[in-house]
Amino acid sequence: MTGSPRRTAVTVALALLAATAPLTATATATAVPLAPAPPSAAAAPGDGIDLRKARAQWIDRDTLAWDTGTGTVHDLLYAPHGGLTVEDGDIGGTAHRLRLTPVDGGLTDAQRAKYPHLKAYAAFTVDRRDRDRVRTALTGQLVATGRSADGTLRAATGVQTQGVLDDLYGAAATRATLGPRFERGRVTLAVWAPTAQKVSLDIGGRTVAMRRDPASGVWSATGPGNWSGKAYRYVVKVWAPSVRKVVTNQVTDPYSTALTGDSERSLAVDLDDPKLAPKGWSTVRKPRATPLRDAQIQELHIRDFSIADRTSKHPGKYLAFTDTTSDGMKHLRRLARSGTSYVHLLPAFDIGTIPERADEQATPDCDVTSYAPDSDEQQACVTKSAGKDAYNWGYDPLHYTVPEGSYASDPEGTRRTVEFREMVQGLNGSGLRTVMDVVYNHTVASGQADKSVLDKIVPGYYQRLAADGTVATSTCCANTAPENAMMGKLVVDSIVTWAREYKVDGFRFDLMGHHPKANILAVRTALDALTVAKDGVDGKNIVLYGEGWNFGEVADDARFVQATQKNMAGTGVATFSDRSRDALRGGGPFDEDPGVQGFASGLYTDPNSSKANGTPAEQKARLLHYQDLIKVGLSGNLADFTFTDSAGRRVKGADVDYNGAPAGYAAAPGDALSYADAHDNETLYDALAFKLPKDTKAADRARLQVLAMATASLSQGPALSQAGTDLLRSKSLDRNSYDSGDWFNAVHWNCRAGNGFGRGLPPAADNKDKWPYAKPLLATAATLTPGCAEIDGASAAYQDLLKIRTTEPAFSLATAAQVQSALSFPLSGTTAETPGVITMKLGDLMIVFNASPQAQRQRVGAVEGEPYALHPVQASGADRDVKSSTYTRSSGTFTVPARTVAVFKRG
Repeated sequence: MTGSPRRTAVTVALALLAATAPLTATATATAVPLAPAPPSAAAAPGDGIDLRKARAQWIDRDTLAWDTGTGTVHDLLYAPHGGLTVEDGDIGGTAHRLRLTPVDGGLTDAQRAKYPHLKAYAAFTVDRRDRDRVRTALTGQLVATGRSADGTLRAATGVQTQGVLDDLYGAAATRATLGPRFERGRVTLAVWAPTAQKVSLDIGGRTVAMRRDPASGVWSATGPGNWSGKAYRYVVKVWAPSVRKVVTNQVTDPYSTALTGDSERSLAVDLDDPKLAPKGWSTVRKPRATPLRDAQIQELHIRDFSIADRTSKHPGKYLAFTDTTSDGMKHLRRLARSGTSYVHLLPAFDIGTIPERADEQATPDCDVTSYAPDSDEQQACVTKSAGKDAYNWGYDPLHYTVPEGSYASDPEGTRRTVEFREMVQGLNGSGLRTVMDVVYNHTVASGQADKSVLDKIVPGYYQRLAADGTVATSTCCANTAPENAMMGKLVVDSIVTWAREYKVDGFRFDLMGHHPKANILAVRTALDALTVAKDGVDGKNIVLYGEGWNFGEVADDARFVQATQKNMAGTGVATFSDRSRDALRGGGPFDEDPGVQGFASGLYTDPNSSKANGTPAEQKARLLHYQDLIKVGLSGNLADFTFTDSAGRRVKGADVDYNGAPAGYAAAPGDALSYADAHDNETLYDALAFKLPKDTKAADRARLQVLAMATASLSQGPALSQAGTDLLRSKSLDRNSYDSGDWFNAVHWNCRAGNGFGRGLPPAADNKDKWPYAKPLLATAATLTPGCAEIDGASAAYQDLLKIRTTEPAFSLATAAQVQSALSFPLSGTTAETPGVITMKLGDLMIVFNASPQAQRQRVGAVEGEPYALHPVQASGADRDVKSSTYTRSSGTFTVPARTVAVFKRG
């Protein structure tokens, strides 16, 4: 800092205190008046002086970590009513003081292990004489300061408090029961708010004082039984760093079990109330539990499922899954009979971006059916009502443990609870278990925003903060911090509630890599403890999987051991594998040119006009590498699976390169989940539309769609397919349809309604850069759009393959050793390996994936003379082309038609 800063009385006093005899704790508790400053003056010129940031981190009751070495005298100031600011280079306001002592060598080894991202920070110890005021300090504004020996302010910053809150309160708070509790005719409501100065309960038009437990920081109030069913909110007086003042927030319960419409208030509801149980709920019969390694999953959005189904009595609602005669439910039952075991529902918790009351939901104010298939009018019209209509994917959590109200017949009260349960019954009765997509990695809002909940109760705790104290947003939105004890507890408690009270059979974790591995394993442990006798469900049968992506501020285990692909191997929790997906489709989901081809989209064997694919030699080399990636995928993405790659080298799955990472990372079948498409990015049909030569016939597109799906469903381990993909579902080339309305998203179960292709250019926000590629395709929608023969034929062929997958034991191997023994690629790495063809031997089965546009002969000398024939399911199945597949016993030659998957069985 240049010049001579104004020296205030408190500056001099603090310097003198540091140099003279120690003060008593009583003396240091006295508020010290600082220089007056206007409330807006948060920062002053000079490095390291900025109260708008929070660069210091109070990690336990004794220790402050700070990325500064500035100053020789350090203090922690706290102001219960706020008002600390910076003016003319010094602190203004009235504060109390906790003395800090620098620690030689910085943080301890244990502290560095717990907070690896702080390992280079300076460490300061809170003076023992001041530690009795730590809890009080945490209820007000906090400022860490560093001064030179003469008292000149050299550094000042706000303070993050997540670690010290866990240290002080975590042990007791994690054992507390939060939210509504019903015992002996009384109702108790409890909320964790350790930094709040006051919390009261607004219930039924009355304000009730709440009592604070000093050990846990939990505030609670108990009232009469007539509190049951009443609307309530907490009134929390607390220091809010985001607005730098003490605020009084009226906020709903993070542990809500029920809500009024649009989540305006929580409802004190006992989920065990018999009135909330549909008929037969306590004795509902579930389909036989399918191990995760054998799971065949349909990913489905609740509104997409029925909103365009004219045969549904409850379009867009939970109750659509009780419409047993609707086209959608009939199709789900067909899939169940073929081997589909789970329906994975996109977010169904309380969503922050959908108006719940029907009279407040906007609709497009145009006739979207009147425009040309390549017009931009449809997307313009849909976009105008986006954000105000009834549609969103739902990855915007507002309350984690209450069903979304817009899917209920009435969003007010408890109909959403009853109807969610009826939906689960409807799916179970159709032979399908239910998986729920859960999104604990972020919230829809933070700070003092209208839809902020957690951050209004314990500001700066539940959200993950960056080094400067701002909320991290690498997930898209306001990240949460499940590494903190009480956010981790919320995740576990919420999951257990869905499992026990709603009989949900599985959970898919959105951006699971942003969770600590320990948090996901804590979920697994809690579920395993649920029993039919005690809880009505067998928690050990509940499956878990998620997105193990590695990115953001937590990447490479920067803050904790993440729940990523490589770290979750061997835990029994599966992660999505993007290896085969990219190899099948070609390129990646964010390519500038969407025409980059892959194994199932014509790379080398049926090239398109895109220059991004390279020369024929480059295409061939890339295709053979893609085939190796798919081989690893067919093994279940096993890291140690050994095979001969396309170059003739003996390699393990982990040796095969995937964009600089090992392709194989799984320890056992079931660690990796295969898929060809999901709700993110273009549907499989749309990806193939971009990549296949434009003159490819609809029938050939359908065959390649089935082939791509087969590489997932015929792999070891679980497989997922986006609902409607077997029906060639299109979203008119929309790569991110999260807010694109019903027009682009609805599933069409009846082939006469088409597949969704040609509904106009996709919304500009995420697709305009691809319009030059999309418009020519959509202009020829009449020739690219499949008819009933292609749509129904693709679905029937896929169902035949599902039957094979779920009835042949060779696809259900339990260990890596069993896979190594049974699975091989006999032509891989030999001169007989054909670009565009993968031949896989699996026990008594021989599977040929022929993605090329010509029939192919695959001679496997090792089985010469052995008796093989086309699998009986395909021989008597729906696909006429595959029935022309032949096997010549004398030479061990398998002949398979173009764009076909054929399964042969040794007889």
